[in-house]
Order: sequence, then structure tokens, then C-alpha cells
Amino acid sequence: MTSLLGSPNGTHDDLPRTGQADAGSFSLSDRYTRESGTVYLTGIQALVRTVRDRARLDRRQNLLTASLVSGYEGSPLAGYDLELARRGAFLDPYDVVHRPALNEEAGATAVMGSQIARRTGTLRSTAHTGGAPLDGVVGYWYGKSPGLDRASDAIRHANLIGTDPNGGAVALVGDDPGAKSSTVPCASELALADLYLPTLYPADSQDVLDFGVHAAILSRVSGLWSAMKISSHVADASSTALVDPDRILPVYGDLGVSPHVPSGQLLGSSLMELEQNQLTIRIPRALEYARLNKLNRIVQRTADDRIGIVAAGKSYLDVRESLRRLGLDDSELARRGIRILKLGMVYPIERTVLDEFMTGLDEVIVVEEKRDFIETMIREIHFRRPDVANVVGKSHEDGSTLFSRFGELDVDAVTRGLAQRLGKVHGIGSAQAWLDGTGRGRSRITLPLATTRSPYFCSGCPHNSSTKVADGTLVGGGIGCHAMVLTMDESQVGKVTGVTQMGGEGIQWTGMSPFLEERHMVQNVGDGTFMHSGSLALRAAVAAGDNITYKLLYNGTVAMTGGQDPVGEMSLPEILRLLQAEKVAKIVVTTDNVKATRAQGVPRGVDVRDRVDILEIQQELAAVPGVTVLVHDQYCAAEKRRHRKRGDYPTPAEKVVINERICEGCGDCGKKSNCLSVHPVQTEFGRKTQIDQSTCNFDFSCLQGDCPAFVTVVPGARTERVATAPALGAGDIPEPVRSEVDPDRGFSLRLTGIGGTGIVTVSAVLATAAVLDGNSARTLDMTGLAQKGGAVVSDVRVSRTPLEQPPKIGAGDCDLYLCCDGIVGADNAHLKVANPDRTTAVVSTTQIPTGKMVIDTAVHFPTDSDIQAVIDRASRRGLYLDPGELTEKLFGSTQTSNMLMVGAAYQSGALPVSAEAIEQAIELNGVAVEQNLQAFRRGRQAVADPAAVSALVAELHQPVSTATVDRHVASPACERLLAGLGADASDELRAAVTLRVDELIAFQDETYAADYVRRVEQIRAAEALKDERTAGGPRAAGDTAGEQLTLAVAKHLHKLMAYKDEYEVARLAVGPEFAQQIAEDWGEGAVARLKLHPPTLRAMGMKKKISIGPRAMPAMKALAKMKRLRGTPLDVFGYAGVRRVERELLAEYRGLVDELTAELRRVGPVGKDATWTGTAIALAELPDMVRGYEHVKLDNVTRYREELAALRAQLDA
Repeated sequence: MTSLLGSPNGTHDDLPRTGQADAGSFSLSDRYTRESGTVYLTGIQALVRTVRDRARLDRRQNLLTASLVSGYEGSPLAGYDLELARRGAFLDPYDVVHRPALNEEAGATAVMGSQIARRTGTLRSTAHTGGAPLDGVVGYWYGKSPGLDRASDAIRHANLIGTDPNGGAVALVGDDPGAKSSTVPCASELALADLYLPTLYPADSQDVLDFGVHAAILSRVSGLWSAMKISSHVADASSTALVDPDRILPVYGDLGVSPHVPSGQLLGSSLMELEQNQLTIRIPRALEYARLNKLNRIVQRTADDRIGIVAAGKSYLDVRESLRRLGLDDSELARRGIRILKLGMVYPIERTVLDEFMTGLDEVIVVEEKRDFIETMIREIHFRRPDVANVVGKSHEDGSTLFSRFGELDVDAVTRGLAQRLGKVHGIGSAQAWLDGTGRGRSRITLPLATTRSPYFCSGCPHNSSTKVADGTLVGGGIGCHAMVLTMDESQVGKVTGVTQMGGEGIQWTGMSPFLEERHMVQNVGDGTFMHSGSLALRAAVAAGDNITYKLLYNGTVAMTGGQDPVGEMSLPEILRLLQAEKVAKIVVTTDNVKATRAQGVPRGVDVRDRVDILEIQQELAAVPGVTVLVHDQYCAAEKRRHRKRGDYPTPAEKVVINERICEGCGDCGKKSNCLSVHPVQTEFGRKTQIDQSTCNFDFSCLQGDCPAFVTVVPGARTERVATAPALGAGDIPEPVRSEVDPDRGFSLRLTGIGGTGIVTVSAVLATAAVLDGNSARTLDMTGLAQKGGAVVSDVRVSRTPLEQPPKIGAGDCDLYLCCDGIVGADNAHLKVANPDRTTAVVSTTQIPTGKMVIDTAVHFPTDSDIQAVIDRASRRGLYLDPGELTEKLFGSTQTSNMLMVGAAYQSGALPVSAEAIEQAIELNGVAVEQNLQAFRRGRQAVADPAAVSALVAELHQPVSTATVDRHVASPACERLLAGLGADASDELRAAVTLRVDELIAFQDETYAADYVRRVEQIRAAEALKDERTAGGPRAAGDTAGEQLTLAVAKHLHKLMAYKDEYEVARLAVGPEFAQQIAEDWGEGAVARLKLHPPTLRAMGMKKKISIGPRAMPAMKALAKMKRLRGTPLDVFGYAGVRRVERELLAEYRGLVDELTAELRRVGPVGKDATWTGTAIALAELPDMVRGYEHVKLDNVTRYREELAALRAQLDA
């Protein structure tokens, strides 16, 4: 809808909403420093600026006020305190004091104190008041809706006490209606009304700026606290806004100065007087201020209207967008007699504007999220009035749902609800047409992918280690990053019983334990929560005499909400002494660095042990009666990464890599580390594992276990891991034919990707670029818990002139679908915005594993074809590329892969923003500028000239490994042995066998390899014979359809024959190919050290691997040459139990292959062939289950033999 710049339909006068940015002087600091014109800022940034704007207004009106801001971080206001801290230079001249609170009620009490300061003592002068004392203090409390619940007692007291006539108090309450990052869905207006707080509800950043000033002045004038309800769709959104010193000039009318005198004397007769004053004087003054300043506005009306629509906040923007989708622009609304009331103050409702709005209407439709709050108040106000309009909101007259009471109310739900009333009830043709067309839904059926992306711990997160428990352990979840155990595999984190509110951790066990057979529980609690209120829960557990272990996760930060330092933070020794004072039965500290932890000065009586013992320690503590505490001391991985980028935290010299030839792909390193940087990859020899160097946080927990494939590397002289592509100039790429921004509906872009990879940054860059091009822009970053490795979605909406529309895109409204992760992009919850007639999809084919893939070898990444099929059905055209591989090979890191996708999208012509503006926005962002510019340009080149990019990659990187069927050259010995393979064998089979024959020669000798060729040829010939009988003739040349069983045998017989004993591990470890790969990746002179866990040392109790460096390599080479002892009486390693099992498996499999060969040669009923063949192939492929080393392999062998018996029974049936 068009901006309200003076409506021709007789509406109230309105303020201009937005203008255009001056690209020539644009900077990111404009959002705070620009006094007049257009700025682009987030809802959080607007909350920071509005404090300063109100202070500036006060001083223009000769009122010297300071500001106190206090509260507790919590999404969607998680970054508010961080932004306040960053903007000290901007806020300090106006005497803005930020005091982060220990918890929400402490913050509210502090703000209450600011209102009685002038009555308690003498206000002093500051460096910015020119020697004059302050006249008053304005207080701001912030917290999320559950924090409001916690602070309600403090706020109820504070609001009864009231505000100073020269001050004011504003509660900034963050609402999370969809519980994206909350344990409960949030809607605060009912609680705020119960506290008698006049409540303003902004729709976007512009409203935040405007209402923020009004909220403080309203509080000052009325003597009441006021509140602003900040929805996640406002806090997490960005938009352009107009600023001007004269934009908000409050109108006081006859109100004058507030007569209220705040008093903390809440006993005796004064208490009743305060309550009466609150209801009879202060609330009416708040209503009068709202009337005078037109906080509620009739934004669309004519004299002949018959239908009214009421909405507030984000729902108002949803209404405007929904009406546009229904073909009802301003002129059509006037023609159809539809009036709109935008409520700025949702409690209490000011009656004058409501009476004016409802006059002459037949029906009023109330659109609001959650409960019928506004609807009920309207009904109460107009109850029993003559000629009152019919009011509908949550339900139709028959009780059926109109607008849902639960979940988020988005633009799609609003469109449907309005269409039902306007179309079916009121006969408006365009609304009925929408119901009959678009509103009926799409006919295509989209089957979901088997894999989804859930939030997960960061790579190297301490919680990967600290949340592990023994099988069957009862676990209480907590608030913080570690709450993600609720979505994780029980085998990793235990049986999680649920979560409590902050401060209730473990007390649920007090109510369970008297009635359960289980005698013990483990309760997770973070150090931030412990300081907030968790210490009281522990004290309660001690008082109750519970048998419980508190696992205190001491990572030094409040990581989930942005990395704040815990308020009241204690050092580790201080916390340990506090725990001792609380009289807990036993305390143990686990850590990744025992020496450093002990050096801090741990109190006597506290054990410090390595984190590898954490399961054993928990079992020990469970046996101790009473309350015990395990403190896990390990710094937050995300904070380490941030500090390393700033250069103020050490980066280990060693890197961890995996020798993929030794790797068995068993997944044990993933289970041990639970780390997302441990990536499964597919190779010629099956699933293997590699370390993603771009995301690795040097936790090194993946080194635990028995796997000998791990190597640590100290890079050589060349600091870059790989050769870097030369710089590409902006003018070296041809300009595409770009799409245009639709003048009526604008342009809509959806970004999908993985939390923590920069999706939000890309969104901000593109929106900034749009503003630089002279457009208006809105964005919404839908992150929440998903910011931790989960599915992140950002919407960007661009318009040539300002449009009143929500930042979130509705179904079928997307023009460009920029998918930076296939799993997230193919999810219909995100893909529903695509339109087969409109949407261009630019899709990443880079395969980034989910947490489930890291720990479970049976979970695989969806195929490219499956993802493409889903997205292609929803889009007009699709462009697919692998930015991970391109950025890794071009720049040595995948960190800029998302910006490469932006370049591809731009070059596809689907992005109506100039390249110059995008590059300027990258420069303004100021992070890795040159790398991101080059990634953007190479992304463009990948579309404009893909052959040139491929040639550059080939020039930069010469493949080292020959262990692939396309690069392997057969040895003379192999050529001789291949004569035993039938001439009509397919090329695919011959290539697979050729590679494996040479591998077996290297493993043992020619005789050993010859036996392999003989057995493969026997089953191949038998399968070909069976194929001729069933198909009625010989198999065509090159046809592999009749060789599937043979291929399975060829691959898996080799796997069992080339088992990785000590000789084979040594051969693969010292082989020239791996050395060349290390030099290619890490530079000449790189020093590699093998990480081994020999069985002898393991039996002696050594839990960590030993390092074998260059000096020990001759011994490893000698061991590799001793392979001829394999299987002889002199093979000392062959007597180990796992070696005997490996030989048994090979003998069993050879017997199975002989049986299958014999069965294929026998003439059998044709009717059973398909079933028999499928079962036979499954049997032949079954050794793929036999992965790992030592106990991991033996456990897999047990499962293998169980499955083998089941399949054999099917084959014989």
C-alpha cells in the first residue's frame, strides 16, 4: 500500500513514513548520527536511538534529564544491551547510563529507583549539563515476555509508586509469539494491562522511533509506567525510517505537569490513595495524552464506510499487505467502504477515536495475534450501545476460527481471514476470487525430504563434551545454548526430562524423586543462569536433601543471546568457594586444560580432572548422597572465534586433518566430539570423514577414541592453505539484464541457509545496497535458536516508493529464492513463498552435514536431484552451483560462499540492485571486505563464464590422489591380473576392479590380488548367465544393469580383504600420496604428526593418543614393509581378537560369494529372481556396516552378523 502522505479520503493528518537515502554520503553510522532524512536501521537499533532522541527533545525543551537503562537480555531483545554498550559515544553526551541487571526483577527495581531519586536526594550535575543539576531521570527496563512475568511483582510495585514529573519509566518487552527462541509462546499485552501499564505497539523501526519518544513522555505526563510491546517481527526486522528534530513534538493540551508525586511508602492509608490515584487520575491522563497526540489513527476512511478493520503493530502491516493481495488498494478500499483503524496504544483503548471509527459501520474485523485482547475491549466499550457494529475477530458468528489464537499470525493467515469476511460475507468480488484461486492452495504435492536441519552446538562448543551422560541418565535441561539437548539424540545427551523457567533448574526433581524408582538426576545449568537465579535453585535442592548432580557449564559468557558477560560474573575459584559455602556434598571440575584450571587457584577439596573422564566422574557423583556439582570449565567456542578474529585470543599452531584412506567412516569421531566440523564425505571407497577447516574451532575432542586416521599438522612456510585466485576487477564481468522492481508490489527476496554462516549479514548487505540505490527496504531475520547451526531464513523486500507491508514474505510472493543450503531451501515451510510463474531460485549444492549426520552413519545428505526436483517444481527457473567447493578452491576457505551466491544471483539478472551498490554495501559492512568483494565477483563470473572459473580452479589445483577410478593408472602387474576378468565386463566394473587390484597388491601381493580377481570374475560370469536366461539374450555392451551384484561384491570383497591392521595403517600413513596432499594443503615444510592409540598403551590405562612425528617415520615405514608377516605365526598383531574377527569375516564373505555364485549358475524359477537379486545385493553390500577400529568395529560386527542372519533367512525363504 502507498505511504500515508496525506490521504485524499479524509483521514487524520499523518506523519511521513520514509524518504530516500543520500547514497553519496551514506554510512552505517547514519542510523545514529543523521538528524534529518532517511536512515536504515533494525528494530533494536531504533530502540537505542529513541532513548537519545527523547533526551535530545527534553534538552530542546530545557529539561535536563538523564536516562537509566536496565534489564536482562533475552530474545527478541537479546542484542539490545550489546548495542547500547557499542553506542556509548552516541549516548554519553545525553547522560544515558546502562546498568545490565543480574535478572529482570533487579532491573525493574533499579528503574523504579530512578523515579524516586529526585525525592530521595539531590540530583547532581554531569559533564554534559553545563554545571546545572539534572532535572530528572527517565528509566527504561528491557526484557522478554517471560522476564516480564518474573519482574511483574517489581513492576507492580514500581507502577503503583509511579513516575517522576520530570522523569518517566518505559518497559520494553520482547514478544516471541512463535517461540523461535523461547520455551513458551509469548504475548505480553494481557500481563501489561493487568499491571496498568499503557502499552504501545510499534509495527516497524519507524514506529519504534516515534512511539519510543511518546512512551517516555506519556509516562512522565501520566505518572504511570508505560510499555512498548516489541514483537520479534519488529526487533529482528530492519527498515528505512525518516528522522527529523521536529518529527515528534508532543502535544500536552491542558495536561500540564503531572501532579503525581511518586512515593515508596506502600503501607498505611497512602497505599489506598495510590491505587485510587492510579485508576482515577493517572490512567485518564494517559488516555488524554494518546488522544492529543493521535497515537491511534484512522488511516483509511470515507463517510460511507460500512466495514471497519482494526489492527496494531505487525498485524497492521499484515492487514495492509493482505488487502493488496486481495486487490484492494486505497482507492478500492474507499470505493468498497472499508475503514481502517491503526492502534498505536493497545491498552487502554482511547474511546474518542474508537467512537469516531465505529460510527456508521455494520461490521468491525479485529486482527490481532494470540488472544482476543483488543476485540474484547472494543466489545466492552460498545456493549449495549444502540446501532453497535458487529465485532468479529477470533471467530465467525458460528464459532469457527477466523484468526487463530495460537502460533504466529502471518500475512497468509490474515489474507485468508479477511478474504473469508470480505468475500463470503460481504460479497467483495476480488476477495472471493482470491479464495477461489490463490487461496485454494497449490495443486502440487511436495513430499518433504527425509532430512531436516535442526539447531546444534557450534563447532568446538564446550557443551559437545559437557552434556554427555551415561546411558539411561535422567537429565534436566536448562535455559541457554545447552537447551538444544532437547532436540538431540538421546544416546548423546541422555533422557532429557524437559526444562524449567530460569531459577527452577533441578527443583522439579524435588517433586519427582519421592515417587520414582530412579534415585538420581543430572541438571544442566549455565554460568549465566546460575548468576541470574540458578544459585537459589541449587540452594533449594540442598535444603530438600535431593540426590542430584548439578552440571554447571562454566563457559564465561551468555552465548545464546550474543556473548554478553554474565552480570555478577565470578571467577572459577569464586564460584567453587560459593558452592562449598552452599554445603554441596562433592565438587569436581572437568576441563580441556587441567594445568591451566589448577593454576587459577582451585580451593582445597575440589578435584580437577580431564574432560575425557566426564562420564566416569558423573557415575562417581551419582553414588554420592545429596547435592553434588560437576563444573565444566571450558571457554565458549563462539567467543574464542570472535576474539581470534580480533587477534586477542591465541590460535593453536596445529590443525587437525584426517587421512581419508585410513578413515573407516565409522562416525566414532563425530560421536566423541559431537562437532559439526567433522564432515562425512563420499569417496570411491565409501563414506569417509574430513575436518572442515573453515569452521573448526580447535577443540580437538575429535582426537579422542582409537581411530588412527587423525593427523595434526603445523603449516609450512606458505600461510595460505591453498593457492588463491588472483583479484578480479568489477569491470571484468559483463553486466546482466537485470529485472526491475515492480512499482506496485515491490521486489521480494528470501534467503535460506544455516545459522552462523552469515545469512543475516547477506540480508543486511542487500538491503543496504537497495537503500543506496534510492529504494526503500525492509528485512526480517528469522533466526532464534536456529542461529546455532539450524535453519535460518531472512526476507528482504525492496520498493521504489515506500510501501506499508510486513517484512515477511507471504506464500507465492517471492521473486528471488536465494538458497544457501539445499536442506533448508527444500523445506516447504520456507519454499512456500516461491511461485512457479515468478520465482528465480539460485541454489547451493554444497553439502553441509546436519548434527544427525555427524553422529549417525546411516543418515545421508539428500541427493542433488531430490533437492532440485523439489525446488524446480516451485520455481520458474533454477540456477544450481557449489559455492563451498568454489570458494575453498579459489580462496582456501568457505567463509565467503554465501557472498559468492549473491554474485551468482546478481548475474542471473534476478536481483534488481546494482553491482556498485552491493559492492559499496560490502565495503560499508567492513568485514573481510576484499575477500567478500572477490567472492561476489567470482560468483558473477561463475554464471557469466563458467568455463573460465573451471579453468582457473584446474590451474590452481593439481589433484594429488590417484585413488579414484578416473585418475588411476593400472600397474603392469595389475594389467596381467586383469586378463582374468571377462572381456565383456562393463567399463564401470573394470575401472572399479582395476583400482582395487593395485590396492590389494600394495596391501599384500599379486597372489592375494589374483584371488580377488578370480572370485569377482566367477560371480560376474554367473550373473551374466543368469541375466541371459531371464532377459532372453546376452547383455548389451556397456550395460551395467546385470552387474549390480558383481559390483557390490567387487567393492565389498576388497573392503574385507584390505582390512586395516597395523601394517596397512602404517603403509597408508607414510604413503607418498598423503605426504603430497599435506604439502598441497598446508605448504612445503608442513610438519605432520600421527595421532595413535596403540592397544598396549590403551590396556595400560592411557586415555589419550600419542603423537608420532617425523623422527618416528622410519619406524612406521619399517612396519609397513613387515606386511609379509601378515597371517603367519610371526604376525604378533594377528593374535589380537579384532584381527581374528577380521579374518573370520573375510572367510565368511568368501563363502557367501561362493554360495551366490552357485545359486546364479543354477536354473531357478524366474518369478523369484527380482526379490532374490535384491536380497543378494543387500547381502553383498552388508560389509559396509563393518567400520571402525577396535571396540567400534567389534560392535559393528555384532550388528552386521545380526543383519546377515536376517537377510540369509530372507534369501532362503
